[in-house]
Amino acid sequence: MRYAFRLAELLGHTPDRRKRPGTIKAIVEYTGLDRHQVAALLKNEAKYIPIEALSRLCDYLIEHGYARAEELPGALFAITPENFWEMLARRSRLEICVGVRRPPDDESADTAWIVASDSVLAGEVLNGVSTLGGTAKAISAQKGVGKEVPHIEHLRQTLVWSPGTMSAEQVQSRSQGVYDDFSEMGGDKAMVCLGSVKSNPTVELVLANAFGCDPFVSQDNVAKASERACPFFLRYREHDPHPPACSAGMQLSKSEKAEEAGLYYEQADGTWAFAGGATRGRDAALVFYIFRESLGRLEMVLSGFSGRATRLLARTLAHRAEDFWPPIFHENYLQVGAYLVQYDAPEDNDNSLDILSTDTMANATVIALPPEAILKRLGKGSHPG
Repeated sequence: MRYAFRLAELLGHTPDRRKRPGTIKAIVEYTGLDRHQVAALLKNEAKYIPIEALSRLCDYLIEHGYARAEELPGALFAITPENFWEMLARRSRLEICVGVRRPPDDESADTAWIVASDSVLAGEVLNGVSTLGGTAKAISAQKGVGKEVPHIEHLRQTLVWSPGTMSAEQVQSRSQGVYDDFSEMGGDKAMVCLGSVKSNPTVELVLANAFGCDPFVSQDNVAKASERACPFFLRYREHDPHPPACSAGMQLSKSEKAEEAGLYYEQADGTWAFAGGATRGRDAALVFYIFRESLGRLEMVLSGFSGRATRLLARTLAHRAEDFWPPIFHENYLQVGAYLVQYDAPEDNDNSLDILSTDTMANATVIALPPEAILKRLGKGSHPG
């Protein structure tokens, strides 16, 4: 069993330098600890902590109202998850965010709807979190030897307008408000955004924050695809909504076209490959998460390029969640998982026959993005310091 140090979470300390209220200085002045030691503890990078230093930190937390004496020092430690579903289930709060559409000829929000495939995916997330992918019973049977069954204490669902449903300003404003509320919420928390930027603009905010770039700004005109902020890219179909996005567009760069609609990703050698999408018989989905362990903050995107790929992703999560664990990038305080899933359907497959199917079948190949593609982009702005 491995533990994480939760000092940053208890203090509400953020990696954003613009929002830091002199946290390190205040702790150093009160406790007399070394500045570099405090910084390492906030990042969950310290290899050990002396009992005396731990005592001083507890005094600081009690004195400034961050924790009660009876909660310490236990509140400073959290168990590190051992699998994909446990990573979500160990959060105190879980927020599932879904995009909502509305008929263009109806001004009433009462007739707005959630796409069926997103509902299937949301159901699988709830099932996975509550049963730990079917392992909760086994863990419960081992409780006598120190095992516990993690569970969500607060569950919340939020709805945002899908692009094309309302004006761009209304779409972005609603999603920004939802994301800001989540960010400002205290405690251990997770947000799971379902859908792509075509249907859920909060996805764009998660990705822009993860990779340190401006949301709702197209990067189609970068000089080279390697300069894109995100290591994966959604190429819209002609008839899709085309909201400006750091993670989506119509071409990889000024000089590199993306002829086929679908999902692309950067390989270890810096070239870009096509995972799948609108091509008949070949679809694709994205699983992305960034877990700032010392902050107790997890953000996740689960996205199928098409409705069918979304339902297929739900099935993959149900039966192969281990393929998305461990994270491809792990550096003490920060864990990142980024995966493309390719779905190859039989040539005689008729998509019209499985519109209502929640157990759609297809051959699934999970591609983990190379850690190099993640690391070089984290250094451009999202790297906590």
